[in-house]
Amino acid sequence: MIELRLIREQREKIEARLWTRDESIDLSEIVALDERRRELISDVERLKAELNQGSQEVGRRKREGESADDLLANLSELSDRVTGLDEELRDTQLRIDDLLALLPNVPHESVPTGSKDEYVVLRTVGDKPERSFPIQHHLELAESKGILDFPRAARIAGAKFPMYVGAAARLEMALIQFMFFHHANRGYTPVLPPFMANSKSFYVSSQLPKFEDDIYRCERDDLYLNPTAESLLVNLHQGEILEADELPKQYVAYTPCFRREAGSYGEEERGLIRVHQFNKVEMFKFTTPESSYEELENVIADAESVLQALGMHYRVVLLTTKDMAQQATKTVDLEVYLPGQGRYYEVSSCSNCETFQARRGNIRYRPAPKEKPQFVHTLNGSGLATSRLMAAILENNQQEDGSVRIPEVLQAIVGAETL
Repeated sequence: MIELRLIREQREKIEARLWTRDESIDLSEIVALDERRRELISDVERLKAELNQGSQEVGRRKREGESADDLLANLSELSDRVTGLDEELRDTQLRIDDLLALLPNVPHESVPTGSKDEYVVLRTVGDKPERSFPIQHHLELAESKGILDFPRAARIAGAKFPMYVGAAARLEMALIQFMFFHHANRGYTPVLPPFMANSKSFYVSSQLPKFEDDIYRCERDDLYLNPTAESLLVNLHQGEILEADELPKQYVAYTPCFRREAGSYGEEERGLIRVHQFNKVEMFKFTTPESSYEELENVIADAESVLQALGMHYRVVLLTTKDMAQQATKTVDLEVYLPGQGRYYEVSSCSNCETFQARRGNIRYRPAPKEKPQFVHTLNGSGLATSRLMAAILENNQQEDGSVRIPEVLQAIVGAETL
């Protein structure tokens, strides 16, 4: 979350940047509550000092055989006032924390101001596939081959849950295996985390409280199904103090992901574009503040290396202030081209969250021996999401005879050259 001190000292600057994300944001209540909080702290400290002095005086009088009845009555009244002020202070702090938890991160200066459609294309890699025959939508192609079965998946779980069958199941597992080991071999520590997390962990990741309605929850156990491994990996060092020479710490994890994905999205409703369950390989880094933007470029490059290995045409897009996740201060997406639909879709989102999540999780590092700990910066990046990647392979690698060429790096794992 945003540091309260910064809001107090730089309100106009921070408010102006937050307005580029949401014009309705108003920091006035937080500022007023902070002023009241500091007044309460001062009053409580003053009254507690009076209580301490009064208690000492009562002790002196009793030792000398003097009456302390008048002082005891006054101390009882002071104690009641302190109790009341302490309760108000707790309530005030809770309200401040609730309001801070709903605020998005302050956008980095390099992030363009604008709506979702005003993104900036940083670069385009490769050429769009050109075919002399009509390219089928991945859903139609997969269903004709019997390798994607949404009707039976709906019978098992409900609408928008995919089921891969036969060659598609082999290709899905090949994608997961290839990407997981690809990043592990590039210096990321591999992790297979729990696929569920408690409310504290989801608060640290910034899924809670703002996005509670979008997450699947097991109420009996107060556990949430993982929407992205970022929510899990950010908590690896919750409450810890790391040493500077340990950073950056970088992890790669495979997890299934579960999202409600409410709403209607037109063409996105078809096939694998927007589903309730999908697989993803996720990269995550804990860094020093000085190195975090260099490390963001490294995360982007690592995500791109997967698309390059798969021979995909893609573009790199810098998101605008209004299109970033709450916790992000800067986000760059990788988008693959789906010729069956004639448009690009995001397959990786790489973000720097600076200290936003670290403050929630109290994740710090010590810059040098005996120095005061500071908050780390956290970064995340899909490495990649498989559902849209599967769609991209089916649409980009179609052959005129109806077969689909499997990317060369996956052929040995799948055990075939075509689907």
